[in-house]
Amino acid sequence: MISWASTFRLRQYVKASLWIVPLFGIVLGVVLAECAIAADSADWPPSGWRYSATTASGVLSAIVGAMVALLGFVVTIGVLVVQQATGTLSPRYMRLWYRDRLQKAVLATFTGTFAFAFSLLRSIESNSVPDLGVSLAGAAVAVSLLLLLVYLNRFTHNLRPVAIADLVGRMGENVFTHGAAVVRGAEPHAGALLPSGDPVLSIRAERGGAIQAFHVAALVAEATRHDCTFIARHLIGDFVPPGTVLVEVHGGTTTPEPRRVAGLIALGVERTIEQDPAFALRILVDIAIRALSPAVNDPTTAVQVLNHIESFLHMTGGSSLPGRYVLADDHGRPRLVLRGRDREDYLQLAVCEIREYGASSVQVCRRLRALLEGLLDTSPPAHLPAVRAELGLLREAVDRKFADPARRALAHTADSQGIGGRHLTGERTPRGEPW
Repeated sequence: MISWASTFRLRQYVKASLWIVPLFGIVLGVVLAECAIAADSADWPPSGWRYSATTASGVLSAIVGAMVALLGFVVTIGVLVVQQATGTLSPRYMRLWYRDRLQKAVLATFTGTFAFAFSLLRSIESNSVPDLGVSLAGAAVAVSLLLLLVYLNRFTHNLRPVAIADLVGRMGENVFTHGAAVVRGAEPHAGALLPSGDPVLSIRAERGGAIQAFHVAALVAEATRHDCTFIARHLIGDFVPPGTVLVEVHGGTTTPEPRRVAGLIALGVERTIEQDPAFALRILVDIAIRALSPAVNDPTTAVQVLNHIESFLHMTGGSSLPGRYVLADDHGRPRLVLRGRDREDYLQLAVCEIREYGASSVQVCRRLRALLEGLLDTSPPAHLPAVRAELGLLREAVDRKFADPARRALAHTADSQGIGGRHLTGERTPRGEPW
C-alpha cells in the first residue's frame, strides 16, 4: 500500500514537472485528430474552406515544423529564466517557477498542435482531404501564438525581482492564512495535560530529507485509534538525517505501527511551500541579500523586497503564534503536538541577515528602521521586546559601520522609502512643507 508521504512526494513531482502536461497535450492532439477525421463529411466545411491535397499537406507540414521551433524557443526562455533566477534572485525560487500553469499550458498547446497536425498528415490522399482538421489546425496555431504572446508578456514583466517578491509574498501569506489554518487554530482542551516522562516508542526516519508536510488529520486519527499522544520533534522545513526521531509516542493502549506513522510525514530533497510559509519568507530574504552582495550592489531592490517582508510580518502579527500546537480528539484529549514558529522566529528570519549584509547601506538601514518602528505600532505587547531588541541590534550595526556622526545620524533616521521618503512616527510635518 502506498503511504501518504509517497503520494505527497508524487504530487510535488507532478506539480514541478515540465513534461507531464505536454504529454497529455500530445495524447489529446492525437485523439482530436481522429475525431476530426471521423467527423469530416462532404457537406462541411463550405466550399470556401476546402483544401487540395497539396495545400493541406503543405499547411500541416508547416505547422509541424513551426510547433517544433516554438517549443525550442520556449525551452530557451526557460534556460534564461534559470540563469537569471540562480544568478540574481534565489535558486529556491525555481521550485515555485516550475509550477507555473501558464508555462505548462503553452507547452501542452504546442505539443498538442504538433500531434494534431502530424496525425492529420497520414490521412491526406489525392481524393481525400481532412478539411475540418486542417481548419482546426489553423485555429490551434492561432491559439498557440496568442498563448505565446501572453507568456512572453508575463515573464517579461514578472521576472523583475520586485514582481517575484510580490508573487512569493502573496503565496506565503496565502499559505499562512489558509493552508496552515488547521494547525494554527489547534488548541488543547481546557484542563488537558500534555504527556510527560519518557516515550513508550520513538518513530525514526528511514530516509533523510527535509520535512515537507504532516498529514495532520491522519496523525490525530491514528493517535486516537491507539489512545496515545504523538509529539513531533521537528519543525516543517527541518532537514533530518536517516535514523532521526520524528515522532515520540506517549501512552496508549496499543502500539502504533512505526512505518504507518512515518508514512504520514513527507520528507523530500528540499523544502516546499504547502505547509511552510516561512519558506516564502526565506526566498524573500535570499533575494534581498543577493541584491546586497558586492557583485550586484543593488540596495534599492533590497528595499523593495523589504516592503513585501513588512507586509508578511504585519499579517503574522494578527494571528496567534504560540510556538507549539496541540490537536485534540473529539473528547478533548491531546493527540498530536506539533512544533511551530512564533513571531520572534519570523522576525529574526526577516531582518537578521538583511541587517548584517546591508548595515553599510544607508538606504537599507533607514528602511529597516521604518519597518521595525512600524511593528512597534501594530504588534501585541508580548512581541514588543523582540522588536525593540532588533532595533537595538540595528542601532549597534549602524554605529559600527558609520564613524562620521552626520552619516550615522542619517542612517539612524527611519524612512519607508529608504532614501527620499519620510517616516512620521513621533514627528510632525512642518506646516506648509510638502510631504
